[in-house]
Amino acid sequence: MAGLVFTALFTAGLAVSGQVWGERAAVIARLEEYTEDVNLDPVTEHLNKPFSQRVIRPMWDRLQNLGKRLSSPERKKMYQKKLVAAGMPYGLDAEGLVVLKYAFMCALALAGLFLVNVTAAAALGIVGYLVPDVMLNAWKNERQNKILKDLPDILDMLSVSVEAGLGFDAALQRVVEKIKGPLSEEFRQALNEIKLGKPRREALKDLAARVEVDDVSTFISSLIQADQLGVSIANVLRVQADQVREKRRQRAEEKAQKAPIKILIPLVFFIFPAIFVILLGPALIQFVDAFK
Repeated sequence: MAGLVFTALFTAGLAVSGQVWGERAAVIARLEEYTEDVNLDPVTEHLNKPFSQRVIRPMWDRLQNLGKRLSSPERKKMYQKKLVAAGMPYGLDAEGLVVLKYAFMCALALAGLFLVNVTAAAALGIVGYLVPDVMLNAWKNERQNKILKDLPDILDMLSVSVEAGLGFDAALQRVVEKIKGPLSEEFRQALNEIKLGKPRREALKDLAARVEVDDVSTFISSLIQADQLGVSIANVLRVQADQVREKRRQRAEEKAQKAPIKILIPLVFFIFPAIFVILLGPALIQFVDAFK
């Protein structure tokens, strides 16, 4: 009996001590992980950084500094406005876009010079200089189309929330939480600006200036006017939602009416020639053989 008690106490003591020392060893190992590189020399510390931080980022920063010198303030302001309307894709700014323009121009010009001739190099250089502008316009149009698509649903939720008794800011917060998309992110930014002390009117005007969408500008103008005149915001939201849906239906009908005209181009240049070859080719061959 005494032996069993001794064995049990010894085993319990080992378990407790192992638990304590195990936790202490884990803490010591974790501290060593955070402190083992503190006294590294600068060269080793630099080499331990990722390749993107060691090489690519400094090179990109130098190119951006070059872009600042190559672009005028008016030009940078114009590019920055377009980038904001496009949602700042890939974190680009005006200097980065200028760098991309000259990089594409040089790359395509050198490719044309080595592969074809000087004329092709000049043409490809011009194309490369215009490629970032085309990409920027495509990003901007895509984002504006998403905003137009989300606007009716956001107005409906705003209207329902306001009619349920919420204030406009609280209803806007509910919309930001429930709906995801570029317009929702813009409303989130406007809400943050309002919380930081900017007047609601100025925050909404800045939102309309950023997105550059006519329907959003009309909606913001109606809200500001209703706020100034003391008109019910719920009625304004309901009317704006109906108008936005009607405009979206009209745009869809307009695109449907333009479709037959757009189809003529592939019909005339791609489909009709193939049909003519299939239908008239054998007859033309027989006609040529008959006069040999």
